[in-house]
Amino acid sequence: MPSTDHPGTQLRIGVLALQGDFAEHLAMLRANGVDAVEVRTLAQIDGCDGLVIPGGESTTIARLLIAFDMLEPLRERIRNGLPTWGTCAGAILLATDVPALDREPIGVMDMTVDRNAFGTQIQSFEADLDIAGMEGPPLRAIFIRAPVIRRVGKAVEVLATLADGRIVAARQGHLLATSFHPELTNDARMHGYFAEMCREQLDAEARAAS
Repeated sequence: MPSTDHPGTQLRIGVLALQGDFAEHLAMLRANGVDAVEVRTLAQIDGCDGLVIPGGESTTIARLLIAFDMLEPLRERIRNGLPTWGTCAGAILLATDVPALDREPIGVMDMTVDRNAFGTQIQSFEADLDIAGMEGPPLRAIFIRAPVIRRVGKAVEVLATLADGRIVAARQGHLLATSFHPELTNDARMHGYFAEMCREQLDAEARAAS
């Protein structure tokens, strides 16, 4: 991965642009001073310090990853330490267990995710969430045909739940999953949180190499 050890080096985060609302993520990352770029190939991903897998159609994104022979190589890159954040459909693809997905997920985060757990698009809603480790007021979260994280493994930290206890944000080391769409609000803190995760991973890699 590129290093941010040298002064003036800008963090670069790729947003998977095969399908879904990648443009909104790019804008939010740039609001945090990140060099945010669209990525559609493994070579482009290799030039990034982190990766965002956006919301969209999880089945479509999974099929495209398979069709472009990207699934297994991307899985390997993520397992080898590429910081990755999945929102909505992206969170579904990161999970090791997705009962209703008709294609193989990337499967790198130890959790079970239920697709469309809150119903159809007309049942979309908003909620204020307290995000563990995030300063400031609650984050206003937008849920659109959203999944829910039904189970997490021992290595997964729950970052946010709804009032009824259902998990909607979680982290496993360099992996982040959110059921909601922070890119559709004016609050860029969640993107700043992920950018900091990417910096932490780069620092850890630099220490390991020294």
